[in-house]
Amino acid sequence: MSTSAVVGTESRVLNEGYGPGAWHGADLKAALGDVTAADAFWRPAAGRHNIEEIALHHAYCARAVGAQIVGRSAYTYVLEGEDWFAVDDESTVSWPKIQAVVQSEQERLAALVADIESGKTSSPLAEAERFNLVLGITCHAVYHAGQVQLVKRLKEAE
Repeated sequence: MSTSAVVGTESRVLNEGYGPGAWHGADLKAALGDVTAADAFWRPAAGRHNIEEIALHHAYCARAVGAQIVGRSAYTYVLEGEDWFAVDDESTVSWPKIQAVVQSEQERLAALVADIESGKTSSPLAEAERFNLVLGITCHAVYHAGQVQLVKRLKEAE
């Protein structure tokens, strides 16, 4: 990120949770960056989420926040269902596809927020309500980045 570019508060907040790097440790992009397919589909215990499920869940939520910010219905998601998606192997969706979905959903949200900040797009929400959504999805990303880091450590110890 250029230090000469003016970045809006909401865009800056989004960057803390999902790339290009955060002072507090791994953001979600960094946490997912070195995950292999074998690691993504590894489940730490029966009934526990794997990294793939965490990634799809976050992408789904980022998509939902974007829709709320502009006051529209969310577009069709990569998988049928809502919120959490149980996927045990790559026969349903590949790990590279999941990574691409997370990246594209986060990029769409970031572009939407930047367009609102610049006046190119409008939001039916009050500024405080919109900020709360951006802050919430950022905290969501940071929380799940920590989960991903923990699952990776558990996998290493296996």
